[in-house]
Amino acid sequence: MEISRKRKTQDPCQVCFLHKDRCICENIPTLTLQTKISLIIHAKELKRTTNTGRLAMRALTNSEMRIRGKDREALDLSDLLSPAYRTLLFYPSDNAIELDQKLVSESTLPIQLIVPDGNWRQASKVHYRHHELQDIPRVMISTPNTADLHMRAESTEAGMATLEAIAHALGIIEGEKVKETLMKFYREKLEGTLKGRGQLK
Repeated sequence: MEISRKRKTQDPCQVCFLHKDRCICENIPTLTLQTKISLIIHAKELKRTTNTGRLAMRALTNSEMRIRGKDREALDLSDLLSPAYRTLLFYPSDNAIELDQKLVSESTLPIQLIVPDGNWRQASKVHYRHHELQDIPRVMISTPNTADLHMRAESTEAGMATLEAIAHALGIIEGEKVKETLMKFYREKLEGTLKGRGQLK
């Protein structure tokens, strides 16, 4: 695929944030899973056309989104800590353990995956500022991201877009079919974004 100069997307769809001629909203999958995804997104991230966390919320019926950074009051996430779920924080901190089949099999409870969404600085604040989450195990996927194209520049070799990361996590928890469904949708968003910038033809 030919790489060209960047240009700003004009007249975007207000759901997928692609140009209306390339809107992918009709392709948003609907997945009803045991696993619950709780997205903790920074208010500034909601305005970014490259955000994919919101699209994950559209695809996953058992999910919810909390917005932080809207005002000076701290967002309280303690009500997310339900005994109905085994709650894990999806963030690659120093004490994070690998999200793998062995970890998943250690409990019969369905998993709630709390996913910080934003740039690296914004996402890291969920990890250390929300003391109600301090006893929640941190999990990560350390497999390098070998994709040739990315929504944004990644600061680590395992860095992924939020929808991409959720797809990989749910592939481990729920199965490969779920992962491939979400990855197909992510690739549509990625391709549409890069075409909108004039980076792909």
